[in-house]
Amino acid sequence: MSVASDRPTAETHEVTNQPLPLENYNPYDSDAALSEGVSREGAGWAESEIRAFAETTGRAAFIHLGTLANRHTPELRTHDRYGHRIDEVEFHPAWHDLMRAGVEAGVHSFAWNETREGAHVARAAKHYLLDQVETGVGCPLTMTFAAVPALQVQPEIAEEWVPRVTSRQYDSRLIPATEKAGCLIGMAMTEKQGGSDVRANTTRAVPLGADGAGQEYQLTGHKWFCSAPMCDAFLTLAHTDSGISCFIVPRFLPDGDRNVFRIQRLKDKLGNRSNASSEIEYDGTWARMVGDEGRGVPTIIEMVNHTRLDCVIGSAAIMRQAVAQATHHTAHRSAFGKKLNDQPLMQNVLADLALESEAATATMVRLARAYDDARENEQARQFTRIATAITKYWVCKRCPAMVYEALECHGGAGYVEESILPRLYREAPLSSIWEGSGNVMCLDVLRALNREPDALPAFRAELETARGGDLRYDVFIDDLDRELMNPNDVETRARRIVERLALAFQASVLLKSAPDYIAEAFCATRLYTDRGHEFGTLPPSLDHKRILDRATPKI
Repeated sequence: MSVASDRPTAETHEVTNQPLPLENYNPYDSDAALSEGVSREGAGWAESEIRAFAETTGRAAFIHLGTLANRHTPELRTHDRYGHRIDEVEFHPAWHDLMRAGVEAGVHSFAWNETREGAHVARAAKHYLLDQVETGVGCPLTMTFAAVPALQVQPEIAEEWVPRVTSRQYDSRLIPATEKAGCLIGMAMTEKQGGSDVRANTTRAVPLGADGAGQEYQLTGHKWFCSAPMCDAFLTLAHTDSGISCFIVPRFLPDGDRNVFRIQRLKDKLGNRSNASSEIEYDGTWARMVGDEGRGVPTIIEMVNHTRLDCVIGSAAIMRQAVAQATHHTAHRSAFGKKLNDQPLMQNVLADLALESEAATATMVRLARAYDDARENEQARQFTRIATAITKYWVCKRCPAMVYEALECHGGAGYVEESILPRLYREAPLSSIWEGSGNVMCLDVLRALNREPDALPAFRAELETARGGDLRYDVFIDDLDRELMNPNDVETRARRIVERLALAFQASVLLKSAPDYIAEAFCATRLYTDRGHEFGTLPPSLDHKRILDRATPKI
């Protein structure tokens, strides 16, 4: 005899005081720093398309795709059942759904297909929205986007490949590029012995006939990191008799046979697990030279600059998603008789996180606008050269600590895998490592200061546009100038110099664009030490609640 149905439901089985998931909302309309930036930086004409894409990325079903893509990670198939070498990577359908959404939105191509002012800004906004759901797909989309300037160095190769890689049709089939509706580009530069020092590479390129730009070569060597090996072609570096040169390596030969592209293994990474990163071997692999022989690094540097822009976008997106989750959670959970976000100490923490996120987002949008301006303006081009490295260093460095603090706002609930926070935390360090770690970025800034005399004046001109907006900012800029004039131990001081340049840039953007209470809080706590070493140590005089309310998603 069963009496279970007669028993009242135990109180401990009732779920109370738990927030609903942050889903089925519009992350564009809920992000004032982004939406205001899109309008301010010349992309207002694309706002309806951006908002529509945000409606998609904010849906529960779409958000769940990110979970599935990370739960069912890529698998390498080196051989088919009969022993033939195939070197294919299999992905869960969720990955393809995310990729299709990104390609159809033009995350990889919008800035090249549109020539209007603000096209880079609109593309950055879309990428930022997609990365808040899953950053793994950002890797192939970024490299495809960034490959276009490098391909354009070689006009006949650009004529063949640029229409393929700017298509807004996603085609995941591993078949010859001539048969596809759209193609993706990957990158293979890093080798075991060299890492960031690509001039230490040992991969060799031998001409099959005539040598030089646009000609055919055979490559032999090992690449320790090949990003997104499921792509249709790869930009890579190899030695010729004249030095390091740049090549494009397609997965298929012109006659339709498979090229030699041996995927040795997939990397077992801390984060970015939905995306495949690999080690590959070239063994008589067919390639074509892009750019002049011996000029591989200058040829590919424009690709690197654009991928660094996307490192900033990706980190800003992760920071925004972390703040959105933390502010949403604390607005719907109570402790000690109050909502968490009504507790003064929690308000301080959340406001500090929101301030950091807003600075990252506003700076990202301003940097994207500079890429629009650089199409026809030399000063803007010089500005992007140095500002990209400065911003990548700082925004990407700030991301991990910020995500951790947002995770802690959830307590134990943020530490379990059902939450997106562990995934964000694993993902947070990547952009600081990818395309040049912190020291590489700082040395790159020093190199630009020494070798490109117009770079610093272009950057300083940007900072001057905010002078007079806050006395603390003016004093900080004057101190920065003195720091830059000091010739002693420059390399030892590189991180300090770049950090101060980045803070000045962020402050200048906020002083010109953000509400007064945001700009004041940033100048008070980032330019001078009116705060502690951890998030949540803002002085009581600042308007914590207004900063927090501005950052909280509206659902």
